[in-house]
Amino acid sequence: MGTLPPRSAAVHEGQDHVKVSQERQQKELDAGALFVLKSKGSWLHCGYHLSTSIVAPPLLSLPFAFTFLGWAAGIFCLVIGALVTFYSYNLLSLVLEHHAQLGRRHLRFRDMANDILGPRWGRYYVGPIQFMVCYGAVIACTLLGGQCMKAIYLLSDPNGSMKLYEFVIIFGVLMLILAQIPSFHSLRHINLISLILCLAYSACATAGSIHIGNSSKGPKKDYSVKGDTESRIFGIFNAIAIIATTYGNGIIPEIQATIAPPVKGKMFKGLCVCYTVLTVTFFSVAISGYWAFGNESEGLLLSNFLDDGRPLVPKWFILMTNIFTIFQLSAVGVVYLQPTNEVLERTLADPSSKEFSARNVIPRVVSRSLSVVIATTIAAMLPFFGDINSVIGAFGFMPLDFILPVVFFNLTFKPSKRSPIFWLNITIAVVFSALGVIAAVAAVRQIALDAKTYRLFANV
Repeated sequence: MGTLPPRSAAVHEGQDHVKVSQERQQKELDAGALFVLKSKGSWLHCGYHLSTSIVAPPLLSLPFAFTFLGWAAGIFCLVIGALVTFYSYNLLSLVLEHHAQLGRRHLRFRDMANDILGPRWGRYYVGPIQFMVCYGAVIACTLLGGQCMKAIYLLSDPNGSMKLYEFVIIFGVLMLILAQIPSFHSLRHINLISLILCLAYSACATAGSIHIGNSSKGPKKDYSVKGDTESRIFGIFNAIAIIATTYGNGIIPEIQATIAPPVKGKMFKGLCVCYTVLTVTFFSVAISGYWAFGNESEGLLLSNFLDDGRPLVPKWFILMTNIFTIFQLSAVGVVYLQPTNEVLERTLADPSSKEFSARNVIPRVVSRSLSVVIATTIAAMLPFFGDINSVIGAFGFMPLDFILPVVFFNLTFKPSKRSPIFWLNITIAVVFSALGVIAAVAAVRQIALDAKTYRLFANV
């Protein structure tokens, strides 16, 4: 009774070694990981973060994507997008868990690429692409927030003189305040509210579409695909880029980094929460919107609720839906700022000083404020940023969310070349690589077609 059996002693010794190793790793973390990517959250918090990063206002463009595809192809692409991204995100999570068990927990996408593909891939490919995608999402959210504010303004004063860029700046001020929230984990309560808001505006968009579709006020229902053969072909790939961007995330490792260890199995539960919300919102909005407006569906479904400035539903309903959308956009923008914040803190902060010491607070406030100011300026200057974002989606979201996860899985676990999973992953990588290239060409073509209407600070 005086001594432990050797097996128990070994277990305790192993646990102590892991604990010491984790403590040492925590001390060695750079400022970006230490302050921004705190690992304190639960699987439920992870579900909130995932829902905010994926189930966002761009889902209101899904009926517009259907106008290029029609009913059958539209629903097929929506289902395939859901299945492939859920599968890919789970593979990415398994790779992260595997490396964490080996004592190398990756907190960032570029860390994974460094370890699996080599330092050059992480530094010159994955890192820049992820930064471009995330900062592009921040700019797009700021622009969309300004557009929703302008819609509310025109509803109350149709002849108002305020310009779009003024509303973009107002939304930018809101982003400036929220950007100062210190860590990704600190956003968990905001992201819970964000989850409720996305359910709210999706329900409003669905209810509004059904109401207009059942009334005589809406357009005549026409589900034919418009345009000549060339326009239809490019339209299909443009629609695929829109759907891929809507399902896009690009920050799965950073979200998994917010989970308190051990992380095993928690990401899967978080993804189940997210995809339950996603299924309800994506499919209800896409189907009801396209059913009500057919090939007249606009880039933002809420625009269809007005006919030449005349509301087709009560004004208070449009006002409420836009307010829900504006507040969720602010949460989405702040979530996609996190990789930028992490890079800034890694460069400017001092991990040996306290998080809220003057040494760290002053650079944090200045750098984050500057980051938001630049994003707001770009959004105000380039109100046609949606076209540019399609290119970013094709070049960014396709590799990060459809291609790299299956490549990482095959390189990490090395499944047999005779196994179905190996060939499924290879097929996904090849198909979505080809789709990404073609979608990028289609997006560039759309920019060329729209270029004649581009003006800086345009009041669109």
